[in-house]
Amino acid sequence: MKSAVETLNPTRVRLSIEVPFEELKDSLDAAYKKINQQVTVKGFRKGKIPARVIDQRFGRGAVLEEAVNDALPKFYTDAVNEAELNVLGQPEVDITELKDGETLNFTAEVDVRPAIEIPDYSGIEVEVDAVEVSEEDVDKAVEELRERFASTAPVERAAEDGDVVTLDLEAKVDGEVLEDGVASGVSYTIGSGELLDGIDDAVKGVEAGGEATFASELKGGSAAGKEAEVTVKVTQVAKRELPELDDDFAQLASEFDTLEELRGDSRKRLENMKQYDQATQAQERVLEKLLELVEVPVPEKLLEDEINTRKHNLEHHQLGQMGLDLEKYLEIQGKTAEEFDAETKEAAVKGIKTQFVLDELVNKEKLNVNQEELTEHLMRRAASSGMSPDQFAQQVVEGGQVPMLVGEVARGKALAVVVEAATVKDTNGELVDLDDEDDEDEVSAEASTEEASEEAPAAAEAPAAAEAPKADAAEASEEKTEA
Repeated sequence: MKSAVETLNPTRVRLSIEVPFEELKDSLDAAYKKINQQVTVKGFRKGKIPARVIDQRFGRGAVLEEAVNDALPKFYTDAVNEAELNVLGQPEVDITELKDGETLNFTAEVDVRPAIEIPDYSGIEVEVDAVEVSEEDVDKAVEELRERFASTAPVERAAEDGDVVTLDLEAKVDGEVLEDGVASGVSYTIGSGELLDGIDDAVKGVEAGGEATFASELKGGSAAGKEAEVTVKVTQVAKRELPELDDDFAQLASEFDTLEELRGDSRKRLENMKQYDQATQAQERVLEKLLELVEVPVPEKLLEDEINTRKHNLEHHQLGQMGLDLEKYLEIQGKTAEEFDAETKEAAVKGIKTQFVLDELVNKEKLNVNQEELTEHLMRRAASSGMSPDQFAQQVVEGGQVPMLVGEVARGKALAVVVEAATVKDTNGELVDLDDEDDEDEVSAEASTEEASEEAPAAAEAPAAAEAPKADAAEASEEKTEA
């Protein structure tokens, strides 16, 4: 076999491959054997039909087609490995010449990872928010904790803002009660905004036993997005009572003996949260600066696939769970279809560039992922998915996604290397030392790279010599045979 590589552009090549006919012998033998098992000829036992009889009865072209379908993936993979190409996705195969007994010539166009030159990134400078926790921040945190320990007591008066009411609901569309539009004993805090638009105004001023009717657009269910007439009956009005802010509350709500100790712990927690946010912000801004420094051509087909994947996941998974379609989502977001397409493309381009650049950094810095790092990452991913570590690990292994997780960890480590070399200052002009939060930095880096390359294209995750699609090869062979 001979092969040559022609560079069509920085992200696409054409392989021209010449195969002497004798190298098709194994595939021809396999083709005859396969056809032998599929057909019957009077006078011959099944599987014992001579090759010349198969040629006469079914045509040599059928045998050649089967043989070529079997052989193309191997010759393509050999050519890719010989040229040391880092290919992305499936190739477009075209059989240019097929002479029985002489030669098989074909071409394969395929996307490849572009060559990327990583410049000196030690001069990157970014600014992040300062870690500042005010007394108001602490007050708010303690008040939120206080709200969690609130109690309720029934009252005999009309419902007011902040009251907890127990409701029976019935929704009608076009005068018909919806099958999933009836609910009883629903607990609702007036002013929380957790139910239907308009319900607060409807129930305020209503006492237990009273009813009200209002119009509202349904947010979910069988009639999501439609205008409904909602009848609500108040069966109970209860007043929320907050505990006193004193040492007794601190002992009730925490392991601390005094309110002052509780406030001190709240302040520390807020500082830790803001430090984590600061580290995340540093990762994101350093990544943006790094991408600005590197010229990264993006393969058109890979970009197209990535855009389609993002749209599909949004429409059929995220929005579907919310009972929305894309049109309604855009209306809520106040975006046009053109704006949505532009944003999706921008995000897809950033995701692909992020993977290419960080993968190149992994190679340049010779970064490896050990078992402990992979396990920790798997545990975090399992927690965010709502699955147990064992369930998530099983799903990852069965789906062949271990290389994807390894890539995520490696890219996180690569970005952490760049952040370590960068100059990070806060809005007060103070240098930010992220070395004290090494573990948090790595988690933050992985989160940043996962977000940038969300719904990452599989081809970018695992660039390997892919088999030529057999349908394409068969079609090309059939066209050549007919010609």
